[in-house]
Amino acid sequence: MDAQELKNLTRQVLQNCDISDAYHSGLYSICGLALRLRDLYKWENRLPPWEERDSSEILDWIEAKETRWEAFAENEYKELSLGGKNFDPFDSDGINAVLGPHNIYYGAGYAHSLKPTFILAEVDDKTRSKGFSIYTLGRELARDLLTIPAMSQNDRILLRQESANLFLWDKLFYIKKSGRPALYLALEHLGIPDKDPAALRQHLPEIFAAVKDTYIYHELGEIQDTTFDRQIWREMVAAFPFSPAEFIARALKDLLADTNQYGTLHHIIQQRQTAGLAFYVAFIDGLIKEFFPEISLAFKEFSGSEDWGVIEQAVADGYQNAQQHTRLILDIYRKGLKTDNLEWAETEIQKRVLGKYLKKS
Repeated sequence: MDAQELKNLTRQVLQNCDISDAYHSGLYSICGLALRLRDLYKWENRLPPWEERDSSEILDWIEAKETRWEAFAENEYKELSLGGKNFDPFDSDGINAVLGPHNIYYGAGYAHSLKPTFILAEVDDKTRSKGFSIYTLGRELARDLLTIPAMSQNDRILLRQESANLFLWDKLFYIKKSGRPALYLALEHLGIPDKDPAALRQHLPEIFAAVKDTYIYHELGEIQDTTFDRQIWREMVAAFPFSPAEFIARALKDLLADTNQYGTLHHIIQQRQTAGLAFYVAFIDGLIKEFFPEISLAFKEFSGSEDWGVIEQAVADGYQNAQQHTRLILDIYRKGLKTDNLEWAETEIQKRVLGKYLKKS
């Protein structure tokens, strides 16, 4: 594949990215969309994660981007022309059969609220773990709004280094006060005593090295989880878009991935990755933090004792609770399907699962 063919493919993938973003930008709050646009701006301009440009420059770029989206608002996703053949844009296997020898990877799938997401990137490395192929992607040639550190496709895990560094920098820079003690412990364990932004910029490669397994093993845990069937999960996300029921389902699926025997926290425990554990606790937030209070409590004890048994017990308890919640919402969802009353199911999921946590707060 010559440079011109790669350039043509990149242009085609970027067009489908624009179509997806044009259709689905309304998924996000004003703040959420602004953050995603900021990341996309940094990627297009090849800026480091911490560099911020003048707001007037960014606003002009956003205006141009929104105008471009308007032009694609009614478009269907385009087939990709490659090697003299046309491919469905979701035929990542067929496209990668052509791209593989050239160390280029094409990814296509569905993300939050089943938003189509596309990526074209250079491959820096390829390994295998637990029977799965792990691609470490370097320079991204095409991407959409979503800054996802890692994703899975069939039996493949994609670690997106550019997106992961953008994602990680925001986690570090905007960390909540409750997460700072764990963050400081993680940095000290890596030999980074300074917590100011300049030190974080300088040591971002070491920090990324300490957290990248978190991204990879989350995907490995999610692929191998048997509690929450992937097809039923997709049905639920489609049935309850933008609702608390969808957020609950997503949080439980993520928590199952982190706490099952194949996932993030078991790997951290097996490898005795103190910094990785501290970063996990520092960054945990939202519904996952509500559903998994055991890990923060256990980490406080661990900080003084370095007793990994305490963490193991917390993870086991978190997994059991996540399983119980998941079985409950699956039962409610199936009853809603049977009675043709998904509106009742949505309300019941929120009341039965989220309600108990709201009462505690």
